[in-house]
Parts: sequence; C-alpha cells; structure tokens
Amino acid sequence: MADDLYSVLGVARTAKAEDIAKAYRKLAKKLHPDLNPGDKAAEDKFKQVTAAYDILGDAEKRRRYDLGEIDASGQERPQQRYYREYAGGEDGARYRSTAGYEDLGGFSDLFGDLFGRGAGARAGGQRFAMRGKDAQYRLEIDFLEAVNGAKKRITLPDGGTLDVTIPAGVEAGQVMRLKGKGMPGLGGAEAGDALVEILVKPHPVFAREGDDIVVEVPITFDEAVLGGKVEVPTITGTVSATVPPGTNTGKTLRLKGRGIKRKNGKHGDELVKLTVVMPDRIDEDLKAFAEEWRDKHRYDPRRKHREQT
Repeated sequence: MADDLYSVLGVARTAKAEDIAKAYRKLAKKLHPDLNPGDKAAEDKFKQVTAAYDILGDAEKRRRYDLGEIDASGQERPQQRYYREYAGGEDGARYRSTAGYEDLGGFSDLFGDLFGRGAGARAGGQRFAMRGKDAQYRLEIDFLEAVNGAKKRITLPDGGTLDVTIPAGVEAGQVMRLKGKGMPGLGGAEAGDALVEILVKPHPVFAREGDDIVVEVPITFDEAVLGGKVEVPTITGTVSATVPPGTNTGKTLRLKGRGIKRKNGKHGDELVKLTVVMPDRIDEDLKAFAEEWRDKHRYDPRRKHREQT
C-alpha cells in the first residue's frame, strides 16, 4: 500500500467526498481485473485503489487517517510511533498492509454498487457486465401540447433520433423515463434509460392551476351592466358563456370539465376571470349618461373598506 492514499487516487487532501468517489470510480473501471485479464500490474494497482477508497471514502476513517490515528492500511497507529514520525524520529515507521486480493472485504457488494445492480463484476472469473448509463435530455414543448398530448422527436448528439410520446396533462418539470433508451450496456447487460425533462412554453392566453385552466376574458361596460353571452377560448375550442347582469371585474365563471384530463379519465375545469374594460374613447353620449346616472344613483363602493380599517 502506498504511503499517501490521496496520491493513490490522484486527488488533493482537500478534495470533497464526491470528488474522491468520482476519482475512485474512474480508476476502478479502468483497472478492474475483468477488463485487464492477465495484467498483474493493473491488478495490483486496482487493489491499492480499492483499499485507498475503503478509507478515504468513509468519512470517519478519513478523519482518523488525516489525524494520523490510523495508517494507510487502516491499522491503528501506536501513539509513540506516531509521535516520533511526526517529530522526525529516527525510525520514521510506516505501516504497510500485507493484505492480498482476497482480503478486501465486501468486494462483491462494493462492485455491485459501482457497476450497477445485477452486474457480473464479481470474483470467481465471471464475465464483466455493466448496465448502460442513463441519458438525460430536456424537451421544450408548447402549452397546448402539454395539455392535450403530442408526439415529439429529439435529435441526439450523434445524429440519431428519439421519439417521445407526450401524455395529455404532463406538467412542467416532470421527468419521463423511457426504458432502455439510454446508453448501451457492456458485456450483454441491459441498456440504461432515457430521462426526458419536460419544459413547457407559456401561453399568451391560458395558464394552469393544477388540473384547471385559467383564462382572463375582457367584457364591455354594457355586458357588465346588462349581462349577455360572450365567446370564451378553451383548450379544445371556443365556447359561449353567460355573463350575469351586474358583473364586476374579478368575477370568475367556472366551465365544468373544460380543464386538463386527469389520470382517472375525468377533467378539471376552466376558470374564466372577467375583467370590465372601458372603451378607449369616452364619447359624449356615454359621458352624459354617466353624469346623469351619478346624480340620481350615487353610491360608494369603497365604504366597506373604510369601515373595516
């Protein structure tokens, strides 16, 4: 065993835990005996790398190693020897491991985790196999494609393509897993999966609240006063909705079943928020009517606010 475990893994003593793990995996995959049959030097180096990670990959063991409480083989350091070494004593004793390949406890479990569940990287001459890595992609779709479902195609970096079926009602940020569409496996192992994160473009008219669709619809002054029928856009087309007489800005109409399809087959609703919009130009007729009406029917819509403050 080399004296400096950090040098074995090729990392600095200040390296973070994730950097140590990354360096170890890279070296272990490169030096694994199944990938280097008959290469004694690679096998010896593989043992050193594995033993080094056994200590540096464990937070408590690493702490004790850094403090000099254990040596590079994980053995306790006698206090007097540690002191002489630290102080530059004559013997400068170092403890070396004589552990052989068979002494690396938990070897099968360790590489079962390293190379993927069901991998064949075990002692006993079995063939090396490793599940393919998952491939991650991002796919931006239109709002109505997310609501109603769609079929999309992703162009891969190597020029290949990946067809994706977007289910109706998919949400922004949702990750779709396409089984076996990732990187190919080694040694006959299964391929990884494709993980597709869905990004949804905002819509100029519609918004989403859970399984409900929200839309703001402007109405005229006379529609607000007298009521009437207005056209309302929905995710499946335009429908007619009834505005009740005396409608104020902020009133919400609920169109049952006009929202997003749920997993149980039912649909959410569409919430129509009405906004009273005055004409761009107030003509003399409207102005005269408003003045006459105000003189005869003056009211104070802000009275409740004053009473509650």
